[in-house]
Amino acid sequence: MCLAIPGKVEEILIEGDLRIGRVNFGGIIKRVCLDYVPEVEVGDYTIVHVGFALSKIDQETAEKTLAVFRQMGMLEEELATEEEAFARAALAPQSSCPDGSCGGR
Repeated sequence: MCLAIPGKVEEILIEGDLRIGRVNFGGIIKRVCLDYVPEVEVGDYTIVHVGFALSKIDQETAEKTLAVFRQMGMLEEELATEEEAFARAALAPQSSCPDGSCGGR
C-alpha cells in the first residue's frame, strides 16, 4: 500500500535545481522533494507521497493523521527503507499459493 503521509519540514536544501527537504514523520526522517509546493517553509507540515510533497497542511491535521497511522501499525511500514521492507517480507508467513488460486482446495 502507498499512502500519502504528513510530515514536518525540518530543513530545506537546494540540490542541483531541486528543493529537497528533511521531513520528520513522527520521528522518522526522510528526504523529500519540495518542488511541487514552493510555499512550504521550515516548520510547515506537508503531505508526502512516494518522496514528493504534494500539499501543505495544518499541524493539528498532520498530528492526528500520524497518530492514526501509528495506531494502525502503518507508519513504519510505509516509511520503511527498501532493505527493511524486504526483511519484513522475508519474515512474513509464506503461502504455498500466493496468487490465491488454490484457496478452495
